[in-house]
Amino acid sequence: MRRRTFLTSTVAAATLPLMAQARTAAYDPKPQIVPVKSQYAPGQLLILPRSHYLYFVTAPGQAMRYGVGVGKAGLEFTGTATIDVKKEWPTWRPTNEMIEREPQAYKRFIGNTDAQPGGPGNPLGARALYLFQNGRDTYFRIHGTTQPNSIGRSVSNGCIRMLNEHVVDLYQRVPIGTKVTVL
Repeated sequence: MRRRTFLTSTVAAATLPLMAQARTAAYDPKPQIVPVKSQYAPGQLLILPRSHYLYFVTAPGQAMRYGVGVGKAGLEFTGTATIDVKKEWPTWRPTNEMIEREPQAYKRFIGNTDAQPGGPGNPLGARALYLFQNGRDTYFRIHGTTQPNSIGRSVSNGCIRMLNEHVVDLYQRVPIGTKVTVL
């Protein structure tokens, strides 16, 4: 074996476990304090759909990070909004677009104005934060979920889903008027 081959093989063998570990780092949805860029102001929410995390900036360069589920490709919200309404155990009704896309799933809502009452079986879960732009409802929400296995995935009709205990925690932390940026 030549020296160059030996050195190349040794370096490759030494770095392989690090590369494998980086690729298999587990997604962790539990809330935890993490560093963030200092350009984000305390009190602001930042959502990174590709990584499935929501950040609540608590201090310059620091945020509480929560795992989230986000919209399917083509249905996701991006941009800046504010939380103009907050509700505990909100009622829910699918949007007309949701009914059009999946009439079988939402057939009980066709031709009426029914809404599902709030409670443990409601798709919005324990709390909902309503996103508005220029005073108008976007129909996108940050809310709890009855499907905890959807956290860390891109499966919703556009809303940002959180585990119920996490959205209850966030709900208590953020006031009306909170700026939300979804990248």
